[in-house]
Amino acid sequence: MRDSTNFSAVQQICTLVVVLSFVHIAFISIYYLRNVDISVSFLQFQQEQPSVPDQTERTSSSSSRGAAAELGTPDPSVTVTPAPVEKLSALNKSAPPTDAKLDRCPDPPPALVGPLRIEFSDPVSMDTIRAENPNLREGGRYKPKDCIALQKVAIIIPFRNRDEHLKFWLYYLHPILQRQQLDYGVYVINQDGEFRFNRAKLLNIGYVEALKDYDYECFIFSDVDLIPMDDRNIYKCSSQPRHLSVAIDKFGFRLPYTQIFGGVSALTKEQYLHINGFSNNYWGWGGEDDDIYKRLAFKRMFISRPNSIVGRYRMIVHHRDEKNEPNPESFNNLMRTLQTMNKDGANSLVYQIVRVEKDQLYTKVTVDVGKPAY
Repeated sequence: MRDSTNFSAVQQICTLVVVLSFVHIAFISIYYLRNVDISVSFLQFQQEQPSVPDQTERTSSSSSRGAAAELGTPDPSVTVTPAPVEKLSALNKSAPPTDAKLDRCPDPPPALVGPLRIEFSDPVSMDTIRAENPNLREGGRYKPKDCIALQKVAIIIPFRNRDEHLKFWLYYLHPILQRQQLDYGVYVINQDGEFRFNRAKLLNIGYVEALKDYDYECFIFSDVDLIPMDDRNIYKCSSQPRHLSVAIDKFGFRLPYTQIFGGVSALTKEQYLHINGFSNNYWGWGGEDDDIYKRLAFKRMFISRPNSIVGRYRMIVHHRDEKNEPNPESFNNLMRTLQTMNKDGANSLVYQIVRVEKDQLYTKVTVDVGKPAY
């Protein structure tokens, strides 16, 4: 009799445990399903939000639209020490899709052809370039129609009296940039007047003026006489400052020296502001590229580069321009970079806009940059 009673009690306990287990599983399932619905709804909401361009009005003079972070004083003996400023994955995913039907563009782009034949023997006309690039919008703007570009890129060209060079640049670069599936705009920053050329200050101005048009996140600073010989050299930014023109024919397709950061280079908005932009005090030829390198080194960033095959460039042969004589103050300026970079750069930029021209192939901003003190 006692055995029968004990068996009945055990049976009831087992039944209770099974029922409680089913109830527990049911509650977990309901909780999980509700959270999945919330997550899906949130993701759909995020994907449906359009990117918002910068609405800042154009003004006739400017200081930087964002002061650089307070610059420290690291050990001057430090030249290059890796210290990531941002994650590349975050950079490439920063622009949310504006059309739920479009996916992000593939990486690498599928239409790249690799090595290119670059020739300057036959002249090209602006009308020909316009006809061959029907998908460009006013101001030299382009974005792919079948996917969402990984980055929004502003290409800044410091300029004066180089119209023939600009034609070749536009002729070759627009097709390359479109095959690279970039959301990009081309900005030609033209120095007005006859004073010494100030390349670095024009680059600062290009950064400010481009952001008045669009919320660019990557900035390519390019000389007008350099044409890439391989479209796998993507004109976009990396997790570290990137030097693109590593193998120019003028230098035997070799890097002249490891500290070079001139020609064609790429900086994100964060990297640019981290070094307070570029110096405004290099008038004439030489010195500003080394100053930029020193700013990067003092901020403990390193330079990334493509290999010497992908990073090949042809330079358009030309004589040095008048009013671009060697800078007599470049050496003294370079000796003071660490002391002056906190106050000389994006946060001290002053200029006057003379005129703005919107062509199908580019936005040309002519500016008065002032004059040197010497």
